[in-house]
Amino acid sequence: MASLLLHVCCAHCGAYPIEYWRSQGHTVSACWYNPNIHPYREWQQRRDAVRGLCTALEVPLLESPAYDVAEYFRAVAFHESDRCRYCFAFRLNRTAAIARDNGFDMFTSTLLISPQQKHDLIREAGEKAARESGTAFLYEDLRKRYSDSRRLTKPMDLYRQQYCGCIYSETERYQAPGGIA
Repeated sequence: MASLLLHVCCAHCGAYPIEYWRSQGHTVSACWYNPNIHPYREWQQRRDAVRGLCTALEVPLLESPAYDVAEYFRAVAFHESDRCRYCFAFRLNRTAAIARDNGFDMFTSTLLISPQQKHDLIREAGEKAARESGTAFLYEDLRKRYSDSRRLTKPMDLYRQQYCGCIYSETERYQAPGGIA
């Protein structure tokens, strides 16, 4: 049985992947590292929801203790139009290092269940992080199961976010076509 560290971006994207990877024979632990989430209160709400999910599903949770928002902004500054590439790399590099440092066989991310995320960039970032860390990256396109994950978490009454997480995506949710609403 292989040990898998699952980067969890939010509780609602986490439920189905946890169950899926368990059904594939992996021992799953979750990892919370999301300094892209802004503002801090939003980050706290999502972290607390992930804690609740992990408790409910009896999954060990490794939390990166710092809210590295300044490092995140340094990583994406002047790359706003390509920020997702930098954001995925930033988070998956840290996840891969945590996996390596804690003896996991492989790592992956719940980002791979979201139909809104750019899978080619996630896969590219994960594979690069794997090469650099020496820990395998496990890719699986789980987008068709997105509604299953949300259905699993609905009865848990966990915080449900309204945007991807970064300040840019928060701004975009309020924009009407052609400008700010």
